[in-house]
Amino acid sequence: MNKFKSLVAGAALTVIAGPAFALGNFSSDFFKSGMDAEFDALSEDLGAVLSYKAIAPAEPLGLLGFDIGLEGSFTGLESVEKWGDALETDADYLPLVKLHAHKGLPFGIDVGAVYSQIPSTDIQYMGAELRYSFVSGNIALPAVAVRGTYTTLVGIDELDFSTMGLELTVSKGFLMATPYAGIGQVWVSSDLDYTDKTIPATPVKVSLSSDPSLFKWFVGLNFNLGLMNLAAEVDTTGDAVTVSGKLGLRF
Repeated sequence: MNKFKSLVAGAALTVIAGPAFALGNFSSDFFKSGMDAEFDALSEDLGAVLSYKAIAPAEPLGLLGFDIGLEGSFTGLESVEKWGDALETDADYLPLVKLHAHKGLPFGIDVGAVYSQIPSTDIQYMGAELRYSFVSGNIALPAVAVRGTYTTLVGIDELDFSTMGLELTVSKGFLMATPYAGIGQVWVSSDLDYTDKTIPATPVKVSLSSDPSLFKWFVGLNFNLGLMNLAAEVDTTGDAVTVSGKLGLRF
C-alpha cells in the first residue's frame, strides 16, 4: 500500500468502512491543480467523524460511578463530492466503532476516554474529556454540564490530525430514561506533509493545512436498566450528521 493510500485509510478510517470505499491514489497533478478547497472539505468531514462524542447525559456519575461501553456510529460525508474523486469513492458515510469509558470524581467532575484501532495497522484513534456538572440536577431541576474534549490520530507519519471541543449539555432524568441535548464548537487541526515520488527525478513536496471551526448540536437518550445501559444520539457537526448508539454498563 503506497503512502497516500495508507494515509487516507488511516485518516478516514476506511478500513472499518470496508467495501463502501474503493481507495485510489491522489495524483501529483491533482495537487498541482490546487487541493486547498478539497483538503478543507475533507478536514471538515473528518472533523465531524473524529471529534469527540460522549453519548452520555449531563448528570455527574459521582465518586463511585462509572460508564463503560462499546459505541457504533455512522457519519454522513457532507462534502464527499468535493474530495471523493481524489480517493475514487462515491461513499456517502463512514462507520466507526469505539470503546468508551467514563469515571466519576468528586465535586461534579467526570473524566472520560475513547479509543479505537484500525485492524492490522499501527493507526489508533483516541480522545479524552473533562466534564463539570455545575448543576447536578434533582427532581425539579435538570442537570447542566460543560465539557472540554480532545481527539487525535496516531500512527500516520504524513498526517497530523486532532480536534478540540467545548460543549454545554442539559439533561433531565425520568425514571429509567434520561433525554439530553447540547451545543458546542469543534476546532479541527489537520496538517498533511508528503513527498510525491511518482516521478523520482522530480519529486513533489505536498504541504497542506486546514483548521476549520465547526458548530455542533446534539440530542440523545440514555436508558438505564440496572447495570446495563443503552444510549443513542444524533449529532450534527458542521453540516455532517452522525447517528450513534452505545451499549455498556453504567452506575
